Amino acid sequence: MLMSSTTLVPVEEYLHYSGKPNCEYREGVLYPKTMPTTFHGLIQFMLVVMLRKLGLPAAPEVTIRLSPTKYLVPDVVAARSLQSPYPVEPVLLCCEILSPEDRLGTMLAKCEEYHAWGVPFCWVIDPVKRTAWEYHSAAEPVRVTSTLHAGEIVVNLEELFSLLDNAS
Repeated sequence: MLMSSTTLVPVEEYLHYSGKPNCEYREGVLYPKTMPTTFHGLIQFMLVVMLRKLGLPAAPEVTIRLSPTKYLVPDVVAARSLQSPYPVEPVLLCCEILSPEDRLGTMLAKCEEYHAWGVPFCWVIDPVKRTAWEYHSAAEPVRVTSTLHAGEIVVNLEELFSLLDNAS
């Protein structure tokens, strides 16, 4: 069911779509997400584990509804309580992990969409360069090399990236 950018898809059809790659939905158009690499998957897994150890419900690839005509799929979401089947109210944190085809500017623009919806904290993580950006609402993106913050939530990048050392 992968659609071209000119074919409009009803939201009901999108919500039942189960094909690959995973798609986001904007105004009736499906936008396939880039295919994740091994590094992407490992960081995604490790980040969910670390956030859960901190007592924060976190999950990968959760579709969130920003509006009746916009559904995005962050690589990782975390919230005080995750709504089911998908969040329709802002979560605490949205994380994007760069794949080789992804561009930082595109991911930061996506963070702006999350902020406009009400998400206070966004992280963009680059597993290849082993760096990350914090992009919090009402602030500019900041490149970080040691620790990511989202309010009282703190994730050490060295620990996060340690899983990659055994994957090479």
